[in-house]
Amino acid sequence: MLAKLHLNRKTYYDNRSHRLNRLDKYAAVKGVIKSIFYQESDETYGYRRMHGALLDQGFSYAPNTVRKLMRQLGLKTRVYSRRTARYSSYAGPAGVIKENILKQRFNETRPYHVLHTDITEYKLTTGKKVYISPVIDEASLEILACQVSYSPNMKLVYDMLAELKHKLPKTAQPILHSDQGFQYRHSGYQTKLRQMKIKQSMSRKGNCHDNAPGETIFNLMKREKLNRIKISSLAEMREVLHDYVYWFNHIRRSNKLKYTTPIKYRNRALSLA
Repeated sequence: MLAKLHLNRKTYYDNRSHRLNRLDKYAAVKGVIKSIFYQESDETYGYRRMHGALLDQGFSYAPNTVRKLMRQLGLKTRVYSRRTARYSSYAGPAGVIKENILKQRFNETRPYHVLHTDITEYKLTTGKKVYISPVIDEASLEILACQVSYSPNMKLVYDMLAELKHKLPKTAQPILHSDQGFQYRHSGYQTKLRQMKIKQSMSRKGNCHDNAPGETIFNLMKREKLNRIKISSLAEMREVLHDYVYWFNHIRRSNKLKYTTPIKYRNRALSLA
């Protein structure tokens, strides 16, 4: 056959060997990329976070190389991108509105100093709505508390505060920022914050950018998990949120944290304090 094609036998096999070696050059890292993509990231990592994960495992390829390899492997993030409706909890001017201490200065680097909270709604497959109330640490991005209920009532935020109390160090006296929802203007809520030595801060009315970190966690939670699966009950939602919070805090790498996890960032920051 080689004679018919006028090909030199040695040249043919040299070129064949070179092509095979070139194809196998990234074989090891491709296997690691697939493992990280499906097991660690739950199909949510793009090439930047994948690059950070590979560095931790001793692979120092350039980000563009990682992007090329992910394309070759056909790995595309399964992050649900359609916008969903926002929940508004304003419900009129009753209650005490607190000062906007942060004024969109989201630059805290110390864990347990500035926290954000908010409430969002999610429709189950049955048509019923549930309401989710988390607290996120601005510096570490750690989700410190996360409660869910069929009603956005005061019990929901009281349960959130009870969980938060167990997570905060006894010496912590953080700022807790929220919007002007009726729950946060309620005298009972504000009394509990004072008892916990938490200073309250509020966004301006109707300005979601004043609580951007709180809005961001909902965006991520829905795109990375909730809107990719079907949830039919409150009990199922609690289980999903429990697993997501663990993954988000302990496993998921954040671009903002230079591709480490919230828990690792928090522990490192506290060790240097």
